[in-house]
Amino acid sequence: MGLRFGLLGTGYWAAETHAAALDKHPDATIAGVWGRDHAKAAALAERYGTTAHEDFEALLAEVDAVAIALPPHIQGDLALRAAQAGKHLLLDKPVALSTTAADAVVAETEARGLASVVFFTNRFSENVAEFVDEAAGQGGWDGVRATLFASIFQPDNPFGASPWRRQKGGLWDVGPHVLSQVLPVLGPVTQVTAFAGPRDTVHMLTRHEGGAVGSFAVTLDSAPEAMTFEVVLHGERGWVPVPNGDRTPVEAFGAAIDRLVKQVEGTVGDPCDVRFGRDVVAVLEAAEASVRLGRAVGVDEAAG
Repeated sequence: MGLRFGLLGTGYWAAETHAAALDKHPDATIAGVWGRDHAKAAALAERYGTTAHEDFEALLAEVDAVAIALPPHIQGDLALRAAQAGKHLLLDKPVALSTTAADAVVAETEARGLASVVFFTNRFSENVAEFVDEAAGQGGWDGVRATLFASIFQPDNPFGASPWRRQKGGLWDVGPHVLSQVLPVLGPVTQVTAFAGPRDTVHMLTRHEGGAVGSFAVTLDSAPEAMTFEVVLHGERGWVPVPNGDRTPVEAFGAAIDRLVKQVEGTVGDPCDVRFGRDVVAVLEAAEASVRLGRAVGVDEAAG
């Protein structure tokens, strides 16, 4: 039977990535579905041969863990409630929209000894995970240049109608993907300077504890001809690109399930647990504050 998961969410990502991977996994079962639209939850539950719940607490009573594919301002609250009920967490990025909300989830999972994984898609491709581990072990990096220009507001894009993505933009949607590959290598961020550019682009400089500096540019509204995803480290070994992921989203999410199951079975911690997810949120919150205030912002300052 495996680990019993409650799937929270009914959109494209929930149906085509989370549910598809859970359905295929030998050590996982979709024990129920909950969504803000019960009709959609019922349709998704029927597709995967499980039960739709109108009441969130009723779903929690039937599961060991939750997989959440909902906007971050909703995810943060539901993840906290699930952790308070003793359920393991398989979350999407970003964990929440504030460090305060993310801290609450971290505190609850740690107090109860719960397993947690945050799904940064490429970090669950083996080639990327191996590269990040090796680069972090080597050291000698002076910084990174990273550009993630997506163009989701095109006809038929499944993410283009998402209200939270329109409101929060590329900083909060694709920014976590880039930061998830950079923070383990360059170390914690202490200060952020950011400003807005054309096409809802955010340009961000990060200062890291060891002195390295990161340069980032992200948007969801790139000109289609300008779309790109490039993360390049630089230092003693010259310019070294981080590889693209070698797994589909469904395969990568399957790897995330593997890692949650291993924690439940006794493996201690995960490099992409909720504490790491919280650190990513702290950088994003500082960047957002820097854009608003027009000055450099310390990560601790923004989180406080």
